[in-house]
Amino acid sequence: MQKIIETVRGFDGVLVVAPGPGPGSDFPELSWGDAYFSYAPDGRMPERTQPYGTIITKDYPDDASSALDAPGRFRVNIHVGRAQTESIVDADADPTEADVFHRHPLYGTSGWVCVINPAERTGDAVLTLLREAHEAARSRIERRAR
Repeated sequence: MQKIIETVRGFDGVLVVAPGPGPGSDFPELSWGDAYFSYAPDGRMPERTQPYGTIITKDYPDDASSALDAPGRFRVNIHVGRAQTESIVDADADPTEADVFHRHPLYGTSGWVCVINPAERTGDAVLTLLREAHEAARSRIERRAR
């Protein structure tokens, strides 16, 4: 998980938000320990766009299908677009299986994929897809600025 976060921190214009406890934390406790990746060259959280990638470290009330409350589990979520989703996901995989691309349990129809505990089979692809999602987010923001 830390390798992924550190790699993404190296992308030009990225904002990595990793909520945690402490004075001035404006994030709900449920989000502590997670990470959110956005293209934000000004260093401010975008108001009108969602992150292009996230790392989630626990089950959420409306999203428990990945069994993330088990020790040592986390899930990387990446917006890849609807067209690419079909070629990436393993439709036959159990939704709790690690190191396999799944359709995101809530946002899969919107072009999001996920991997629980990326490792040998998916680790490099996860980093590649995060970079591609970052570049796609950059392109969208630059188009809107014109």
